[in-house]
Amino acid sequence: MEQFVRKALSPYEVYTRADWAELRAGMPLTLSLDDVIRLRALNDPVQLDEVSDIFLPLARLLSFYVESAQSLHNSTRRFFGRTDAKRPFIIGIAGSVAVGKSTTARILRAMLSRWPSSPKVDLVTTDGFLFPNAVLREEGLMEKKGFPESYDRAALLSFLTDIKAGKPNVWAPVYSHLVYDIVPDERIVVDQPDILILEGLNVLQTGKLPRDGRGIPFVSDFFDFSIFIDADEADLQRWYVERFMRLRETAFRDPQSYFRRYAEISEQEALETAVGLWTRINLANLRENIQPTRLRADLVLRKSASHAIEQVMLRKL
Repeated sequence: MEQFVRKALSPYEVYTRADWAELRAGMPLTLSLDDVIRLRALNDPVQLDEVSDIFLPLARLLSFYVESAQSLHNSTRRFFGRTDAKRPFIIGIAGSVAVGKSTTARILRAMLSRWPSSPKVDLVTTDGFLFPNAVLREEGLMEKKGFPESYDRAALLSFLTDIKAGKPNVWAPVYSHLVYDIVPDERIVVDQPDILILEGLNVLQTGKLPRDGRGIPFVSDFFDFSIFIDADEADLQRWYVERFMRLRETAFRDPQSYFRRYAEISEQEALETAVGLWTRINLANLRENIQPTRLRADLVLRKSASHAIEQVMLRKL
């Protein structure tokens, strides 16, 4: 009975991969296998058939959302007699460390930019809005990097406000995973895109509402569509550890790498370190902050142990 009630009250329509794939409706695949290999992140084995089964129907659905949003904006401008700039359609992508957010964001960007109308699609990650390490150390937050309090929320909200207003040449800070810090004097410039994809751990986070009703908006208030990538905790840990061990043999060996010391310890020590980092930081962030926001997403992509998307949940309420 409890299971029936939960299903009846769920805000989502649930699709198997096979059912979702049928919604492609003959839409042509514009990416090649080489494109997919170039776009996928380390340790994310997405294949061309998954792009066809999952991302093509999603791109088709998003085309309807974008067209509808643009039509409403144009109608509103006519109603008020305004001539303000076009309003970009913003897509938010959330999920745990190692779940595949970067790959999803890059594939979506490539597919959306290849629509017949050739829209301008930009991609920004919230990593650039982390406080610099010097600030995090001063505030005692280095062990909470990636938690909501480690981000310059005011700067991120200002960025999104300017983007949504259609302002030209809006800039965002640049983050380097190599040095594990914000890169001074570097910036990404976003110039009036048709679509902006914002990818990050906690982009669906809300926080406490002020009793006086005067609080500033949440990041997700700027989204026209949001996606959460979901997987079991055990799989996420395994993917994180596998990626850590691969990086130990590659990027960590760079003399400039913040994690250079992990390339020099034994394999067993590295495994223990990876599990410790996952449990102490990433799992805690997942349970406390990321996972609770899943039900705020418009679409949930559920991954199996093989890293493949096995289920799609689309919000109906």
